[in-house]
Amino acid sequence: MDEALRVLAEIGLPFAYHHFAEGESPAPPFICYLTPESDNFAADGRVYHRLGAFHIELYSDRKDPELETRVEAALDARGVFYNKTETWIESEKLYEVLYQFELEV
Repeated sequence: MDEALRVLAEIGLPFAYHHFAEGESPAPPFICYLTPESDNFAADGRVYHRLGAFHIELYSDRKDPELETRVEAALDARGVFYNKTETWIESEKLYEVLYQFELEV
């Protein structure tokens, strides 16, 4: 988790776990991050190696390739393999770029 927080701090955008409190959401761009599951490695019926799945959700009101490059550079600098998807959230009028990856926890 510490490594994920260092990545987020390096990106330099406001961020919160899961969501910002009602009425406290900053103007875009901003990030929400999640740790929705683990993908631990087992040996002898026990957790041998702990891996956590992480999601970084980058929200912006316009497509911003430079900002995406900033996020990707922070992940690349740590050798993190990630997958990226993008969607438009009509109800919020925001783009969401989702980065999914695993880190040791």
